[in-house]
Amino acid sequence: MIEFVWPWVGLLLPLPYLVWKLAPEGRSQEISLRVPSLAPYRSQGKASGVPRRLPIVLFLCWSLLLLGVARPEWVGEPRPLPTAGRDLLLAVDISGSMGEEDMMLESRRLSRLDLVKLVLSDFIERRKGDRVGLILFGTRPYVQAPLTLDRDTVSVLLGEAPLGIAGGRTAIGDAIGLAIKRLMDRRAESRVLVLLTDGASNTGELSPERATEIAADAGIRIHTIGFSGLGKRFFGFALAATDVDEESLRTIAETTGGRYFRAESSDELEAVYRLIDELEPTKQDPDMVRPVTSYAHVPIALAWFLGCLLLVVRRFTHRIA
Repeated sequence: MIEFVWPWVGLLLPLPYLVWKLAPEGRSQEISLRVPSLAPYRSQGKASGVPRRLPIVLFLCWSLLLLGVARPEWVGEPRPLPTAGRDLLLAVDISGSMGEEDMMLESRRLSRLDLVKLVLSDFIERRKGDRVGLILFGTRPYVQAPLTLDRDTVSVLLGEAPLGIAGGRTAIGDAIGLAIKRLMDRRAESRVLVLLTDGASNTGELSPERATEIAADAGIRIHTIGFSGLGKRFFGFALAATDVDEESLRTIAETTGGRYFRAESSDELEAVYRLIDELEPTKQDPDMVRPVTSYAHVPIALAWFLGCLLLVVRRFTHRIA
């Protein structure tokens, strides 16, 4: 719809008429000749019609100028603005132990990594308005998906992550260090890392303790998740216990202002990510904006064109002196 920024300018529309009516008539100082009739002089030239149309053209120019000054604008339908949410990095352990098939989901046995992919995809889908990124780590960490508002792509890249591609060991310190590099240039109040692992740090150039100190100094909040089942089983008996370093993960979380969680099943893991949703809520009510396009230049340009055209016509039109 069309709206005017200064509609009161329309009150000036009758101003030329008022000036013409109220201004005193000028008296010419030239000598005039009184004659009973102009008939004998009509054969000497033909009067132009421009003077009769001149007031109309001038009034049209005045109207267009006022229309431009009133600043007409086209105001569109309300649209939501992109919400300025959190910068949320997800660090997932894909070392060899994540291939242990000690998880159950609807009577189906799954590996730890497969279950993480299912639960984490739902978590990513709920993070509307956040920039979500994905780091995969084993012996070495690497960025699978940079921070982005395209949550669908992050979910796809998570689903395509192969087991053990980053090495068979666990470098938690290096994973945190890589997350720090990715979050350092983001807004300080919104930098969050959620780290999931089923083991203890046993390799890497940066120790978890030193990485935690750097993250705390940078204002990066880290939530840690220790996730594993009972390990390998034989005739119902556990042959390999879990190797989650809970003390280290708890220290990482507490030092950076985050929380540590322990999960041993699909229900517990889903509950953990829902609790993180509550700890790091998304912005549910996006700001609305109505796009505005100004058309003030259109009537002003038309007034200028008519003025120039009037000058040209008057210059080349013959008038009776």
